Amino acid sequence: MTTPYEPLRAARPRFLPLRGIRYHLHEWGDIATAAPERPLLVLLHGWMDVGASFQFMVDALARAEGFERAVVAPDWRGFGLSQGPATDSYWFPDYLGDLDALLDKLLEKAAPGAAVDLVGHSMGGNVAMSYAGVRPRRVRRLVNLEGYGMPATDPAQAPARLVRWLDELKSPQSMRDYDDLDAVAARLRANNPRLAADQAAWLAPHWSRLTPSGRRELLADAAHKRVNPVPYRVDETLAAWRLIAAPLLFVEGDASGPDATFRGRYPAAEFDARLAAVPRCERATLADAGHMLHHDQPAALAALLARFLA
Repeated sequence: MTTPYEPLRAARPRFLPLRGIRYHLHEWGDIATAAPERPLLVLLHGWMDVGASFQFMVDALARAEGFERAVVAPDWRGFGLSQGPATDSYWFPDYLGDLDALLDKLLEKAAPGAAVDLVGHSMGGNVAMSYAGVRPRRVRRLVNLEGYGMPATDPAQAPARLVRWLDELKSPQSMRDYDDLDAVAARLRANNPRLAADQAAWLAPHWSRLTPSGRRELLADAAHKRVNPVPYRVDETLAAWRLIAAPLLFVEGDASGPDATFRGRYPAAEFDARLAAVPRCERATLADAGHMLHHDQPAALAALLARFLA
């Protein structure tokens, strides 16, 4: 068995009630120390991931800018150790509602209404972009890690999506289980061959739980796998992006991009045109990095963040 990665800056677990759900957070540092010149840094993970996924980047950021910054990474509803609602489907606006409630709760004593630095990966990047548009005063700096949005849809596709959703509601969803932590780590490395063995060994227990049968089950509500019956509406998304007041840093890996992620259904040129809607945007590309760039190049990413957030 591979010796797991040793965190430089260990996170504290915390549970909070948010919108009727028991939310789990990873906290680094003391939130009470957040100040306007160094605000709370909030990290939002992607689909089928967990907040602990940012540990390597948090450690690299501590090396780059010091250990003083307070950092929080929630597990989204139905992921990690956050409770899932009693539902058979998940809805994108709920993530914005959860984030809004989370910031209210975290800052209610130290700095009510204060702005935060917001970093989101993939789905979390899409949440961060929309939130920064509709709550512009709450975001000081915005970082989007490969949150491309989705391919454009046509209204004519809506009936077929509804049919698919109705059919999927009749079928139980399940998550694959694994023999042990080594098997979970192997799955993580199969998903991302750039992930180091010690990092995968560290992530495995954060990404899975032990079942009564002694096997390991992924920490994700299987209902996330059902199709969203609401088509992705680009115009509505861009209407929010145009309202973003914070400077934006968009970061992607050189081995990734919308063309690769969506297999030709979403050209990079189309995303470039969408990103032009953001008033102040800086872009960066990390070498030797794929979609999970916070795993692939945490030090290079931390260097970008340290400069941009300074």
